[in-house]
Amino acid sequence: MTYNFDQVIDRYGTDSVKFDGAVQRGKPAGILPLWIADMDFPAPPCVLEALSDRVRHGIFGYAEPSVSYYEVLDSWFNRRFEYAFDPSWLVLTPGVVYAICTALHAYTNPGDGVLIQEPVYHPFRQTVEKNGRKLVVNELLFDGTSYTIDFADFERQIADNDVKLFLLCSPHNPIGRVWRAEELRELVRICAKHDCLILADEVHCDFVFSPHRHHMLPVLMPDEMDRMILCTAPSKTFNLAGLQISNVFISNDSLRLAFKQVLSKSGFSNANGLGLVACEAAYTGGAPWLEALIAYLWGNMQHIKHFLQVHLPEVQLVAPEGTYLAWLDARDLGLDPAELDHRLLYEAGVWLSPGHSFGQSGAGFLRVNTACPRATLDDCLNRIKQVFA
Repeated sequence: MTYNFDQVIDRYGTDSVKFDGAVQRGKPAGILPLWIADMDFPAPPCVLEALSDRVRHGIFGYAEPSVSYYEVLDSWFNRRFEYAFDPSWLVLTPGVVYAICTALHAYTNPGDGVLIQEPVYHPFRQTVEKNGRKLVVNELLFDGTSYTIDFADFERQIADNDVKLFLLCSPHNPIGRVWRAEELRELVRICAKHDCLILADEVHCDFVFSPHRHHMLPVLMPDEMDRMILCTAPSKTFNLAGLQISNVFISNDSLRLAFKQVLSKSGFSNANGLGLVACEAAYTGGAPWLEALIAYLWGNMQHIKHFLQVHLPEVQLVAPEGTYLAWLDARDLGLDPAELDHRLLYEAGVWLSPGHSFGQSGAGFLRVNTACPRATLDDCLNRIKQVFA
């Protein structure tokens, strides 16, 4: 089957945060949005068919995952990442950020240190600060081409701040790094040495560009599995964010019980029934669609790289290894972050994610959502070119 990722679909008037939420967020009406991480592509046909069948049934009562749901998840993660899990480990949440907040309350107390690696997905910082935990930052090192981890600083920050929980983003949003096996092993080794738990946000695990490979933490370090909380979801992979379903794996019985107790206190009990249907259908029949999508996204990344080299060499694409989020280094434009953001919004008419929203080390960078038709991407790039070239 062939898939038409070039088709431009009008998303205005669908209550889309991405398209309909500009004015209420202080942005100009009608702006071209390539900011928030959802895709402008329909979900795979197998998902649409499964949802249609359930909608025709007409009853949307409380739902729980079936035996086949566990089997399908096990098949997907085993086949793609060699990760096998016991069904008892699985805990459902409405999303990964919800799971992070739950973990903060389950495993830390107000004032406890929680470590993140900036620049990183901004809810990491927000959830730590809003929940009264001590934010501890291990800045990633950028040499002008790629990012690496400062392991000496990572261990020093954990030891000096008595860090209880490390929030790992893997693959890393927004920089697009797919962490190597040796990098992940060293992070786990340091955390084990200092009795620090690890919550791994692996929501982008299915978006990895060859020859890179995503490694799930429990597969790499099975002896340390009981200090890990593994967060996954079909939301990014198959564009299902609005269906509110996330699969969290916790092998440690006491950690899982503590997590569930906090969930219960929050009032959450049953997952979104249509989310369960969509997730199972996606992991059952969505692989061919995903492979075609990854090829299209890689083409988008190369298109950006070539366009910038030809028309706007002051801006460079940081080498993408995973995710569908392009990380652009625009520091050579010589603009402070506020001016850069203002000119993009009000002169170019494009809404991107400003790099400083991911931490101060992201100042002067831009995150672009490339999960859109090539024509939309071209529109964005040409608008930027007209203002800055």
